[in-house]
Amino acid sequence: MRIHILAIGTKMPAWVNQGFQEYQKRLPPDMRLELEEIPLPKRSRGDTGALVRAEGEALEKRLEKYPGAHRVALEVTGRALDTPALSEKLATLRDLGQDLILLVGGPDGLCPRVSAAAHERWSLSALTLPHPLVRVLLAEQLYRGWTLLTGHPYHR
Repeated sequence: MRIHILAIGTKMPAWVNQGFQEYQKRLPPDMRLELEEIPLPKRSRGDTGALVRAEGEALEKRLEKYPGAHRVALEVTGRALDTPALSEKLATLRDLGQDLILLVGGPDGLCPRVSAAAHERWSLSALTLPHPLVRVLLAEQLYRGWTLLTGHPYHR
């Protein structure tokens, strides 16, 4: 099983890359975590809706590489999962041999069209989180979910 995070934004601070990579390397080869960064469109004082649509088009283009993968849009209004529920979802997808795609929007949110086309919408928190932190949080929670599946003591 592969887990792909498709995230709008590049040039993250070093602490973000280090935090993400720490949890990425802890996951086993049969649950590989990959991050694909998608550049932000050039920003100006224009229509934010047009920027969000451009980000959505870039995400849709990347999604073509993953036919049959289970797509999850990360949205503030999505369904909140606890760690056992996330762990169960990972187990189900792994047992089905299905990859997981997690979609992270840009500073103005995820394109509604991309969100609507996802199989599920999850919320990491009711709080507004900075996009760089989302990457680290996702990687840690995916690792925690895997440790729960394997009986590893990390999840206590």
